[in-house]
Amino acid sequence: MTGWLLLDYGEVISLPQPAEAVAALAALAGQEPAVFGERYWRHRDAYDRGQASHAYWSDVLGRALDAGDPLVAELDMADVASWSHLNPASLRRIEELAGDGRRLALLSNAPEPLAAAIDAAPWAAAFSHRFYSCRLALAKPDSAIFERVLRELGAEPADVTFLDDRAVNVDAAAALGIDAVLFTERTGSF
Repeated sequence: MTGWLLLDYGEVISLPQPAEAVAALAALAGQEPAVFGERYWRHRDAYDRGQASHAYWSDVLGRALDAGDPLVAELDMADVASWSHLNPASLRRIEELAGDGRRLALLSNAPEPLAAAIDAAPWAAAFSHRFYSCRLALAKPDSAIFERVLRELGAEPADVTFLDDRAVNVDAAAALGIDAVLFTERTGSF
């Protein structure tokens, strides 16, 4: 392994969203789960890049919501909860690596409510740097986000090993010379 270990959050540190959590989100939105899922992901990139919660949920619901609408807060809380089921094997490995003095950084496509929840989690202290798409106004697989992370880490691409569950993100990192590894259920650990 190289000097920095850069980890994705969703489906690397966290488990996939449980179907029942997605169904609960759809119910809050007043939509059938299939319709909700399509709209949730169709509009997610802008949200991950820093779009305000009320604007994102307005797009998903297909109707205008004000920033102070209680439904926005409910949807944010349910969305964060849906991504908060953590992978025990990943957490154990993070703890081990941090205990060994390994330099750890996090890079996640995440909206602000999720970024804030991750920052508040006790396990997040193991990461000396946490990078979120919402705060950078950039998202994976855009090469600019990896370039920004490299600058902030003061690292060359060869100094970083990156783990992500999406091949497109791994390929984008690898194209810059980063040692990029696809995290799958089969690999399951790092």
